[in-house]
Amino acid sequence: MKYKIGIVLSGGGIRGIAHLGVLKALEEFGIKPSVISGTSAGAIAGAFYAHGYAIDEIVSIIKNGHFFNVSRTIRKKQGIFSMKGFEKIYHDYFPSNSFSDLKIPLYIAATDILAGEITYFSEGDLSQSIMASSCIPMIFEAVHYQGRSYIDGGVLDNFPIDPLLNNCEKIIGISVNSVQKDIQELHLNTIVDRTVHLLLRNTLQDKIQHCDLFIEPPNMSQFHMFGLRKIDAIFDYGYQYGLSLEKEIKQLIAE
Repeated sequence: MKYKIGIVLSGGGIRGIAHLGVLKALEEFGIKPSVISGTSAGAIAGAFYAHGYAIDEIVSIIKNGHFFNVSRTIRKKQGIFSMKGFEKIYHDYFPSNSFSDLKIPLYIAATDILAGEITYFSEGDLSQSIMASSCIPMIFEAVHYQGRSYIDGGVLDNFPIDPLLNNCEKIIGISVNSVQKDIQELHLNTIVDRTVHLLLRNTLQDKIQHCDLFIEPPNMSQFHMFGLRKIDAIFDYGYQYGLSLEKEIKQLIAE
C-alpha cells in the first residue's frame, strides 16, 4: 500500500525553519504529508511535525531557546560539544521517545561514520535518531547508538528521498540550501558557507527528478546556517515562497 503524499526535508542548519514556513503554506492549500523523510534540521522539523505539534508551536519552541540551547551541552574530545545535552530536551517534547507514537510515519537519515554508510531510522529510540542525524562533525561528538557511531545525515544524504521512492503516490521535496548569487564581497565565512552549499547542491541534482513537486526558496544563503536571530525572517521567507507556488501546488492536488 502506497502513501498518498511523501515529503522530503533537507538539512540546512537554522535555515530548516524555512521548512516549517513551506509546510504551513502547504497546509493552507490542503496538503498534509502521509509520510516524512528528513536529514539533520529536516529530521528535527519532521519529528516535531510528525508528532503532531502545530507549526506555530514548533517555531515557538525554537524561538524561546528551549531547543537550540547549546549551554546544556557537554564538552567532549571528539567535538566541541556532546549531543547528550539535547537528550532531555527531546524527552520533554517526545515523552514516549518512540517512532511508533508519531502521528505521521517518519524516516531519519544519519551517517555511520565508521562504516561510511547512510542509515535510515524509522523505529526505535526517537531522540537518539534525531541526535545522530543532526550531529554536526567536529562541532559535536559522534552519537553512539546501537553499537555504531553516527554523525550528521547530511554528510552522505542531505535530501533523503530514497525511503520514499516507490512508496508514495506523490513526493514533495523541500530544500533550504539554495545559493544567493548577488553577493558584492566575499569573506572567509561567506566562502566556507557557500562551499558547503555548493557541495550539497551537487548531490541534489539527480534526486530532484524523482519529486512530483520540488520546492527550494531562492537565495537561502542570505541567512547564516546558525543565525538564530533570523528565525522569524527565515520562517516568513519559506512561508511566502510556499504561498507563491499556489498554482503548482493546486495542480499537484488535481492530478
